[in-house]
Amino acid sequence: MATPHISAAQGDFAKTVLMPGDPLRAKFIVENFLDDARLVTSVRNMLGYTGTYKGVRVSVMASGMGMPSIGIYSYELFKFYGVENIIRIGSAGSYRDWLKVMDVTLARTAVSESSFAITQGGCPDKSIAPSPEINNLIIKKAGELGIECKLSVVHSSDVFYREPSQGTWQEIADNTGSDCVEMESFALFHNANVLGKRAACLLTISDSFVNHEELSAEERQKSFRDMMVLALESAICL
Repeated sequence: MATPHISAAQGDFAKTVLMPGDPLRAKFIVENFLDDARLVTSVRNMLGYTGTYKGVRVSVMASGMGMPSIGIYSYELFKFYGVENIIRIGSAGSYRDWLKVMDVTLARTAVSESSFAITQGGCPDKSIAPSPEINNLIIKKAGELGIECKLSVVHSSDVFYREPSQGTWQEIADNTGSDCVEMESFALFHNANVLGKRAACLLTISDSFVNHEELSAEERQKSFRDMMVLALESAICL
C-alpha cells in the first residue's frame, strides 16, 4: 500500500531505516555500503532503498530538509510500513568550541522553538529525548569501532535564515542550552514517541559558528564515513 509520499509496497522497508536529509547522501550510502540494494520509492526524488549490510536487511531513505518534511516521511514509515527504528544521520552547525568540524555527535535531546509537537499531537514539550535503547547501543558501538562520538544537546531550528533582531547564535545557544543546530530531530523524536517507535540522531559537524570553518556541499554529501559506519553497525544490532 503506497502512501501519498512513498510509493513502496508493504514489506519493502526493513525494520530499521537510516535517514539522511539529502537524497544523494542516501544514494551514496547505498552505493558504498549496501549489498543487493534496490530502489523502493522515488516520489518527488526522495529516494528510499533497501539492501543488506553484513547480511542484515537495512533501509536508507532521505527525509528532505526541515521538520515538516521529516515529519511526513518518518510518520509514514512508522505508521504504514512497519518500521520500528529510524536513525537520522545528518549534518549540524556547532555552537561550541569543543564540537569541531567533522566531529560525530549523538543527540541526547533535541530542543526547539517549533510548534510541530503541539500541533501534531498536543505535546507542549520544548525538549524531546531520543530512544535510550538506540543511544546506548550507538555509544557502545562507537567504543568498539574506536569512533569518538560526542553527546550533545541539539537545537532543531524551524528556520535556516534568522533575522538579526531574533537573536545571535550565542544568545540562542545560551537560551536553549544547545551545543549544535540542525532542523529535523525534534520532529523525528516526537513522531517516534507518538507512535510507540524508536528514533535517534547522529550528526557530523559540517560548520562552526565559533570559528567559521565549513565543509562544501560535496564534502557534506560524501565525507561523513565515520557517522555512516557507526549508524550501519548499530542498525544491524536492532
